[in-house]
Amino acid sequence: MVLPRMHRVLVPSRTDMSGKNFRVQHTGKRTNIEGKHVTNKVLLATPDNEYQLMRADLTYVDMPQHLSLHEPTQNVEFVYFPNRGMVSQVVVTKDGRTVEVGVVGSEGYVGAGLAVGLSRSSVREVVQIAGDGFRMIGSALERILQSAPQLQMILARHTGLQGMQVAQTAACNRLHDIQQRLSRWLLMTQDRVNLGMLPITHDFIATMMGTDRSSVSVAAGVMQKKGIIEYVRGAVKIVNRRKLQSSACECYGVIQQFEDDLGLR
Repeated sequence: MVLPRMHRVLVPSRTDMSGKNFRVQHTGKRTNIEGKHVTNKVLLATPDNEYQLMRADLTYVDMPQHLSLHEPTQNVEFVYFPNRGMVSQVVVTKDGRTVEVGVVGSEGYVGAGLAVGLSRSSVREVVQIAGDGFRMIGSALERILQSAPQLQMILARHTGLQGMQVAQTAACNRLHDIQQRLSRWLLMTQDRVNLGMLPITHDFIATMMGTDRSSVSVAAGVMQKKGIIEYVRGAVKIVNRRKLQSSACECYGVIQQFEDDLGLR
């Protein structure tokens, strides 16, 4: 019998960086001290004894759309572990232009620099698809990591994944056409929110991809004619994921492989 996903916990058998040493173990549901259920994969991957060190410091929070979790150059005050929804990591230029360089969902956490001793970040981290999750004061995480080596390894792996994602996204934005980039972005978004209907607009996608709305509309129109997606007011429906994968550039597969190799999927 296959247990529900939330009952599966990835536990490392030793602390090497191959990513091949994670195995699935069955365990009971996890909650914080308020009784709120945990579905964030980082928290579910943490060994029981180390999770108990964290539990009292995890505060359940709603994460509404457009909520800013962190602004560029500011000290990272909190870390967030999303249960649902998606957070965008956005670079903002002096003239106000923006481009998304990474996304975080239930597979990861926001405020990744703290795990490797960085108290600031150059990106804005903002909720783009509403959800919920858990918040922890950064100083509490730093204290806990002194007694939680497996948790520190898991968080460091995610920090490494984010760096790889930023590098691959930079290459994608420079080298691939708008339809390939849009396909890659939709796949990554769906992976994180696990929804067939994504609550996003062409204007929003254009802002995240650092391009103009008309380019996104043309690419989306072509994909709709091919039966890949369907655009309804304020949302994009993924009609055929297999075709969407074929439409994407290799960057999606590269990022996906990173996640598999690091044991974060």
